[in-house]
Amino acid sequence: MTKKITLPLSDEAIKDLKAGDSVLITGSMLTGRDAAHKRLFELIEKGEPLPVDIDGEIIYYVGPAPAKPGHAVGPAGPTSSYRMDKYTPALLDRGLKGMIGKGKRSKEVVDSMIRNGCVYFAAIGGAAALISGSIKKIDTLAYEDLGTEAIYRFYVEDFPAIVAIDSQGNSVLVES
Repeated sequence: MTKKITLPLSDEAIKDLKAGDSVLITGSMLTGRDAAHKRLFELIEKGEPLPVDIDGEIIYYVGPAPAKPGHAVGPAGPTSSYRMDKYTPALLDRGLKGMIGKGKRSKEVVDSMIRNGCVYFAAIGGAAALISGSIKKIDTLAYEDLGTEAIYRFYVEDFPAIVAIDSQGNSVLVES
């Protein structure tokens, strides 16, 4: 059974999500990849304010391709999440509630997820064109100089994902 969830996620909604749940996400989410995460992390280390409020947000690890006429974005498939792992615990400690990407997460990220009551969703790699159909609107929020790696706000309807790691640390990801 597929669960329909609406962003922002409440703590109760996060607790109800279990590893392996198939979800359709509706609402607004942030985006960001390596370069944006590095900049956010550096601001946190300096004790400076972030250019976006991440409290209660979900971030999608994506660098969307340019939009074709009539579309909000071009193909927008997930990026490998491990590339953000060194920055993620600091963001979760600042109030980030979830992430969307692909692939495994480090023990430090999973421990931080459990400590902060967060969730990690996996989007389907190779389905960038399909996923982009659920993105209805996009706004640039920060780091426009990074191009596709800027921080955007996506407004999505029925964005398909799977709960890869739940707030208890349970995972559907295979250990190697």
